[in-house]
Amino acid sequence: MNDNFAPLRLCERKSGIIFFNKKSGITSFDALRDIKRALGTGKVGHTGTLDKFARGLLIILTGKALKLSQWFTNCDKQYIGKIHFGIETDTLDPEGETVAKADLPSREKVQQVLNQFTGNILQEPPVFSAIHVNGKRASDLTRSGQIPQMKKRPVTIYELKLLNWDPPFAEIFVHCSSGTYIRSLARDIAIAADTRAHLCELTRTQVAGFKLDDSFTHAKAPRRQERKEEEVRNMNEDISLQLINKSVISKLGIKYIEVSQEEVQYILHGKPLDKILNNKTFASLRLCVNSSPNTIAIFCDETLVAIVENKDGKWKYGCVM
Repeated sequence: MNDNFAPLRLCERKSGIIFFNKKSGITSFDALRDIKRALGTGKVGHTGTLDKFARGLLIILTGKALKLSQWFTNCDKQYIGKIHFGIETDTLDPEGETVAKADLPSREKVQQVLNQFTGNILQEPPVFSAIHVNGKRASDLTRSGQIPQMKKRPVTIYELKLLNWDPPFAEIFVHCSSGTYIRSLARDIAIAADTRAHLCELTRTQVAGFKLDDSFTHAKAPRRQERKEEEVRNMNEDISLQLINKSVISKLGIKYIEVSQEEVQYILHGKPLDKILNNKTFASLRLCVNSSPNTIAIFCDETLVAIVENKDGKWKYGCVM
């Protein structure tokens, strides 16, 4: 096979996917910074921010795998959250200032209103968020004293369950589409139950077909001034960098096909895709909720060559690895 498409050796530790178990108390940016230092590359990016107070699965792409970011970003996600009823904060999380208080609801009332938040709903994002309003982050505008108008956005809640009730706390399970704010969901559940609340704990347990149990944890996440080279080396040993293989692609809900080395060269030159895709058998190990019927991954042996998309009845290149 052409060297340009030879699988990267794992020891090179430059391109692939990392399943990271982010701990509460560090930002997603902190997690990236430490991994960049451990791998010795700046070509590292996550595919969905977790708030500082939140913990759980953070999917990180490195090197050429960053080309796949858009397909990871749009995945469905699963969470376990803890709602603190009776107190709403300005950030809708435990790090904010109290802005409202109310009586506690009954378990029955909370259980009753959950049905209002399943399926396709419109959700107003928090004012403390990275969403841009008039070219600036909503959180920056809010901190400067301005109150941005947050437009409601369509999101999908596939499943919402009350797992535990221990007033003033309620533990919930949420399976939702990309773009859903669990902080906003906690706020809206409380208002529907005639009370107020904030989200005090959040754990992301799954992204598409990728589970938190498959992630690695770096026990020490030191701040910049506390870091030592030995700690960076230890993290390097902890990191499990995986190649983008067929299992990874299938867990994204993307089908794949096999091509020959001759066809790889055809793709390299950006030629029309119909000749390759016609009469091919598409395969998939797993289709998730947000499966992509119009997206196909192309493999030669175990190497990902390209991802292509069908737009307006025509196959077009999404990315070439």
